[in-house]
Amino acid sequence: MTIAHPIRRSKAFTLPNVLTYARLAAVPVVVALLFWPRDDWARWPALAIFIVAGVTDYFDGYFARVYAQQSALGRMLDPIADKLLVAACLLMLAADETIYGWSLLAAIVILCREILVSGLREYLAALKVSVPVSRVAKWKTALQLVAIGFLIAGPAGDRLLGSGNEIGLATEIGLVLLWIAAILTLYTGWDYLKAGIRHISDEDGI
Repeated sequence: MTIAHPIRRSKAFTLPNVLTYARLAAVPVVVALLFWPRDDWARWPALAIFIVAGVTDYFDGYFARVYAQQSALGRMLDPIADKLLVAACLLMLAADETIYGWSLLAAIVILCREILVSGLREYLAALKVSVPVSRVAKWKTALQLVAIGFLIAGPAGDRLLGSGNEIGLATEIGLVLLWIAAILTLYTGWDYLKAGIRHISDEDGI
């Protein structure tokens, strides 16, 4: 007699993973809209897609916990999608000079931290060591996304809000928040660096 086995659903297409795929797909679309030549109208759909992508970052983790749909694929792709979205937007905003001058340092700090943390996470994962995400790190991520949102609005947002300053109000708010996010980025990055140094010292007997 043949025993029927229950049909297994692939974990690749759970709701949390589909939301992560959507965030990955949003990256080239936002980049294309920001690349659109001399048309500030493209900033609004870019901002809308960026906001939706940022919201999926919260809900993919939420649904994974609520429906017990955590997967190795999701754990790998989720931080990749986050970093690609942030890095691509920062590079495009620097290229069109929405981020300029000294504020480029804030963007560089954020990008360097993402590369550093990715390397440290890979190293610590090989040692089966996990560094929990702190509340400050969550605030940093939220602030970073809000800052980039204002900067994506950029000149279109400046005209909407109106300002007598040389720098438009939307851009000015975005740059200030970007600096605050960069400071928090240094603080949270130091936590990962300390964990990495401690385990390297233990392994090498330093």
